[in-house]
Amino acid sequence: MPYREVWKGAVPHLRCPCPHRAVWGHGEQGKVPASNIVVSAPSDRNLAEWREWGCRTTHCNLEVLQESTVVFLATKPHVLPTVLQELRPAVTSQHLLISLAAGVSLQKLQRLLPTGTKVLRLMPNLPCVLQVGAAVFSRGSGVGDGDAALLQSLLSPCGLCEEVPESYINIHTGLSGSGVAYVYLFAEAMAEGAVKMGMPGALASRIAAQTLLGAAKMLLETGEHPAKLRGDVCTPGGTTIHGLYQLEKGALRATVMNAVQAATERASEMGED
Repeated sequence: MPYREVWKGAVPHLRCPCPHRAVWGHGEQGKVPASNIVVSAPSDRNLAEWREWGCRTTHCNLEVLQESTVVFLATKPHVLPTVLQELRPAVTSQHLLISLAAGVSLQKLQRLLPTGTKVLRLMPNLPCVLQVGAAVFSRGSGVGDGDAALLQSLLSPCGLCEEVPESYINIHTGLSGSGVAYVYLFAEAMAEGAVKMGMPGALASRIAAQTLLGAAKMLLETGEHPAKLRGDVCTPGGTTIHGLYQLEKGALRATVMNAVQAATERASEMGED
């Protein structure tokens, strides 16, 4: 049967880390045509772009469950309990519910839904919109291997998609969800360093971006440890070791590790709130 999907939430969530572009094909052909996707949101302002992509839209959440089998819940964490209370009477054993709400545990999701509901937690990141993202998911007690395989199949056009223990989800948020912003900050700093030395800003930004892209592909395609590849770039007394020395003096390594920890802990706090 054709699977239909729903993305719920405010505009920032609809445009944020989610694989909606890839699902029905923007650049790469996805697995679900736009006409099979129903999107619910509170206002037309939140739905206009989805209509342009050919999705069907509604302001009625219950309508989505009546017409859909696979349902994505993309709301702010504090909004999700209210949404689930509304949906609860319409949830059946045929539904597969996938929550993107940061920090909201499977235990809490299952408590808010009918006993035996098939529910998963999913955490993608922003580059999913270009099919080069990283997403992880965990399954609730009622989810079978076939359901997990279905979710992976739907998300496969978006990039890396891994099933993980639920305890890893908040870590992924700190590492990859928030980590995209760390990389942007690093890219900005690299480009500004080049501008300081006399290179035009636009050119410096393009080269910084390409440098990060190339380094990432080397990591993925060689499978080497980052330290090994870093060592390959260094030569005794050369330019790279002098640059790395300054990064170490600035405690870059510890600062980045602390950033991942802080974002992970905040994700956990959001779930508790």
